[in-house]
Amino acid sequence: MHKSRLVFGLSISTFLAVAVAQEPVPQEPAADPAVPAAQAPQGDSVYPEAPDGPPPVFPVKDAVAKKPQEMKPYRDQIPGTVVGFDMLPIPAGTFLLGSPEDEEDRKKDEGPQVEFAIEPFWMGKCEVTWDEYQVFQFKLDQQLRDKGATKPGPNDPWADAVSRPTPPYVPMDFNMGIEGYPAICMTQFAAKQYCKWLSQKTGRFYRLPTEAEWEYACRAGTTTAYSFGDDMDELEDYGWFFDNADDQYQKVGTKKPNPWGLHDMHGNVAEWVLDAYSKDGYSGFASLASKSESPLPGTSVIVPEQLYPRVVRGGSWDDDPDRLRSAARNYSRKDWKVQDPQLPKSIWYHTDATFVGFRVVRPLKQPTLEEMAFYWDADLDEVREIQEKQRRGGR
Repeated sequence: MHKSRLVFGLSISTFLAVAVAQEPVPQEPAADPAVPAAQAPQGDSVYPEAPDGPPPVFPVKDAVAKKPQEMKPYRDQIPGTVVGFDMLPIPAGTFLLGSPEDEEDRKKDEGPQVEFAIEPFWMGKCEVTWDEYQVFQFKLDQQLRDKGATKPGPNDPWADAVSRPTPPYVPMDFNMGIEGYPAICMTQFAAKQYCKWLSQKTGRFYRLPTEAEWEYACRAGTTTAYSFGDDMDELEDYGWFFDNADDQYQKVGTKKPNPWGLHDMHGNVAEWVLDAYSKDGYSGFASLASKSESPLPGTSVIVPEQLYPRVVRGGSWDDDPDRLRSAARNYSRKDWKVQDPQLPKSIWYHTDATFVGFRVVRPLKQPTLEEMAFYWDADLDEVREIQEKQRRGGR
């Protein structure tokens, strides 16, 4: 069985207690030794220290709500750039995570079904595009400032303190397209670092969804195999998959959305969530649910304790139609790095996962600073520990 720990409702005290009780499991090493130190995620003098306190909030229209009924769609902007992205409100509710046993093409890891209670949040209308991700990946915001094309912003000291990817050793779009196309080939760690950077850049808290939140948003109130029903013949209108994608990803938002307005939840690229994958499916959640009279919180996470496997959802341009069902799951594996020439392998890139991207969520309820750190940096201490062992000559 793959090692993982289940954080129930993100009780951070529970998380810390379990983390202390278990021996750390080796994670991916922190960087290629050939990469300049200024680009390595060492968390020390390489990157500037972030100022004390939270970053200021970059104001955008309709991004503020105190109650669920006040939540509206809004378009956020990466300060210092012309790049923006759309966020849609996702209402609170309960649902069954996983597929029923009689669903056609169901896999064992899609069960047992477990009831979850989801708190309201915003979710990216589309998958994160290269337009957005390359600002982070290549420090384009800093380059614009250095050239005098833009003025420094009040959030820059916080954002500049977040470690960013090392330069890619091959073009990570693999000539499939940049402008308007989904970003791909990043590790879960890289996706979480992007969320941390974006949060510091905007002053609004962004993160990856939990697996329960992702499926809830994908289903959008439905219980059918797909958010549009059970008829696989309709998939052509809603998603990009092996039969219609011309062997590559496609521009985001070009197919019909689901009932809550989200595009590409079925196909195009599979999407990272926070959870580790277990071959036992949702048995851990089911065990907790059996001891509770209430649905599990949607923020419950199976926390990764080793590099592989971790969950991606939604299916991709390289998948058959059944793998795009609302409950279908996939997971990371070592062969996602076959083309990576580095030794040790990069923590930032999955060279062979040209079908994996992500989208961001933003909960209405502002988490504590401790919870934010969990969402962003659950791997980081372990990465640093492995890096320190390598410095001392150990593995």
